[in-house]
Amino acid sequence: MFEYELHQIRSDELIRQAEDYRMARRAREARRARRSRIRRAPEPQSPEDQSHTTRPRWHRPARAAS
Repeated sequence: MFEYELHQIRSDELIRQAEDYRMARRAREARRARRSRIRRAPEPQSPEDQSHTTRPRWHRPARAAS
């Protein structure tokens, strides 16, 4: 009888560990999904942000006075 009780205790512990693992995995997947939705969401752009060219903006350094 004692071995059966040990088996039941161990089985219950494994079931709890598996449930904890599943809950942590669901939380991790939800965080990843939320982050990817935020990344994919287009940011509102003002007309000043839009450029007539596709070149990246490059600001020249100030020139020294001569």
